[in-house]
Amino acid sequence: MIRRLKYHEIDFDKYTACLENSEQKNWYARREVLDRLSGNWHIMIKGDYEAVMPVHIRRKMGIDFVHMPLFCQQLGVFSKSDDPGINEAFLEVLRKKYKIFFYSFNEHNKFHKPLEKRKNYIVPVSEYSLLRRKKYFKGRKSTVKMAQHLIYKEVEFNSESLNFIKDHFKGLKDAEWQWLNRYLIFLSENGHLKLCGTFSADVLINLALLITEDKQLSLLGLVNHEDYKHENGSSFLIDKILQQDIGEKPFNFMGSNIRGIELFFKSFGAELHEYSFIENKFLKRFA
Repeated sequence: MIRRLKYHEIDFDKYTACLENSEQKNWYARREVLDRLSGNWHIMIKGDYEAVMPVHIRRKMGIDFVHMPLFCQQLGVFSKSDDPGINEAFLEVLRKKYKIFFYSFNEHNKFHKPLEKRKNYIVPVSEYSLLRRKKYFKGRKSTVKMAQHLIYKEVEFNSESLNFIKDHFKGLKDAEWQWLNRYLIFLSENGHLKLCGTFSADVLINLALLITEDKQLSLLGLVNHEDYKHENGSSFLIDKILQQDIGEKPFNFMGSNIRGIELFFKSFGAELHEYSFIENKFLKRFA
């Protein structure tokens, strides 16, 4: 039997234990991360926390509905071993109990009746020299080679780096910027933020915002100074990060379905990892 629990009803010791022992374990479902990104979430559980499914609740125009929090890519069902039957049972209850605008399952969740898919790209743990020689696209190798006059440095999280992000992160509304700002502070305070920069002489021209975990690096954002686009600093930067870390941790590009960005990720040898989602395209326009 699958039950719905509001936040104050959740046994977080059992919830965390289920996540930690799950096949689908990921960053987004952690309590502290959802507390930061959502602030209003429920869970559904099977039995005595044999399987759990976190659900972000957003309220607009007096209506509660299911959506994904900003900067949260995948949630879904977490259990000791993935079971399409269990996943579909959760999906059925989700549809019955909530108004759904948009919800993403995780890449490990399988279904007997396939859902729509979104794309994610991950570079697996590799020997860097082999990765670059065998998996990089030819054009990417050339672009990286031409950018070797640039300088790579890790960057402190401070007012200067925040101003760079604010000035050059594309597409963020004021409220979304405030949300990102608070998330970056949370990541920094909890030891999960790494900033890596490309410099042309003394000028910061690219900045990678990385979520660093024990088992994975994830690209939260790649911020580029448009005046230096011709320098190919973003290619140089990703190459340096892979050179430094890919021997120990996979690198998660966190998307994308946009063709140009997708090709950029693939050109570094990243592999496709699809994940399922559901949405109400009519209602989603008002989310």
